[in-house]
Amino acid sequence: MAVTVQPPESATWRVHLDRSMWVGGVRSLMLQALHPRAMWGVWQNSVFQNDPIGRLQRTAHFVGTSTFGSPEEMDRLAARVRKIHAKLRFVNPDTGETERLDAPDLLLWVHCAEVYSYLVVARRAGLPLTDAMADQYLREQRKSAVYVGLKAEDVPGSVEEMEDYFARVRPQLRVTDEARETVKFLLWPKLPGNMRFLSPGKPAYLPFGMLCYYTLPDWAREMYGLLPEVPQSTVTAALRSFRLAMNTLPERLHDFSFHKDTRQMLERARQSLAAEGYDMSKGLFGLRDPRRWPSRRGAPVSA
Repeated sequence: MAVTVQPPESATWRVHLDRSMWVGGVRSLMLQALHPRAMWGVWQNSVFQNDPIGRLQRTAHFVGTSTFGSPEEMDRLAARVRKIHAKLRFVNPDTGETERLDAPDLLLWVHCAEVYSYLVVARRAGLPLTDAMADQYLREQRKSAVYVGLKAEDVPGSVEEMEDYFARVRPQLRVTDEARETVKFLLWPKLPGNMRFLSPGKPAYLPFGMLCYYTLPDWAREMYGLLPEVPQSTVTAALRSFRLAMNTLPERLHDFSFHKDTRQMLERARQSLAAEGYDMSKGLFGLRDPRRWPSRRGAPVSA
């Protein structure tokens, strides 16, 4: 039986261990907001603006468990998420009709905007991934899509398929009032009452939020038009600097960014992998080095 949902040899580990994921995650929220029905579904059912950190931590927990958790842990989490989503409804202001939040096309949009943001940002930030490895990552992420209720065969499994998907869906996208407010919030979050003590450090967040915005596709930034354009070479340089700085953080310190449940899940993963013969002396992050894998695991992911 598999120790973790995705093995250390997977392309998923290469991407999801990289600290550029923080930029990819916020970028994905900005991109997802451009789909009106998806945005209305979130806006009418979410407490994001009252609990922004909690929302991001819950997303990180799902992504982390779908990568580093055990299959049993992920099955339980996915069942709980599907049960919650199945109950949620929203009113479409264009039609006045009530729709399901878990409609397949909306689940697909959220999935694609999320995983492609992780991949695009990581590669641009300097994570060495060949084209074949990028395709492999998207094929592996079909498993995550199945967990939320999609069929694997309906989900793009390569960069070419993903680009084709975005080209097809772009005519449906537009900037609603809710989308604009969401991106403004992500650029300059309003801290909830229990986090007001962090207010003095809030200006330090703005460059991060701007970096996430500037990594959006050209067409998405043109639609929003919220910030003046800057040279994309500058954005790439800033993104690479962010990645290098974040990747120097000790793993245990970085883990404090996550919810307690996520930290406990990661610790169980370390123990299980150690029992399987993986060299855990440098933690999960150290398993980017194939020399720390048991010899029976075979060759590393390559083109």
